[in-house]
Amino acid sequence: MPRYMLLNYLPTEGGPAPEEMREQHARWMRYDQDLKEAGLFLANDGLAGPDAATTVRVRGGETQLTDGPFAETKEYLAGYFLIEAPDLDVALEWAARMPSSVYGSVEVRPVWGQPEAAGKRAGQERDRA
Repeated sequence: MPRYMLLNYLPTEGGPAPEEMREQHARWMRYDQDLKEAGLFLANDGLAGPDAATTVRVRGGETQLTDGPFAETKEYLAGYFLIEAPDLDVALEWAARMPSSVYGSVEVRPVWGQPEAAGKRAGQERDRA
């Protein structure tokens, strides 16, 4: 079965207040349990915020370290779920169910090297026009 990364992005500003985030804990636990019960769950982890990031570049043989993320953005990568799903449509449905999809965004990507999953929904090529 194809594997998909559901990349969870949260807003750097204007997201839910800390109290609201604590209230959402039950929704996150239910989402996690629902993925497992559906037999789709492979792995997930949350990530520390962008203020904890270090970006590494090697240019001309020199290693350059920069505090913070690669680029300033309005959203930051907060975590991921790795799932197995029969097709992209199912992966997209689970992305829409992710609790943070109502205030952040969820990027869905097929795992590399799976031609049957790459860029296809419901067995048809995606329209990129």
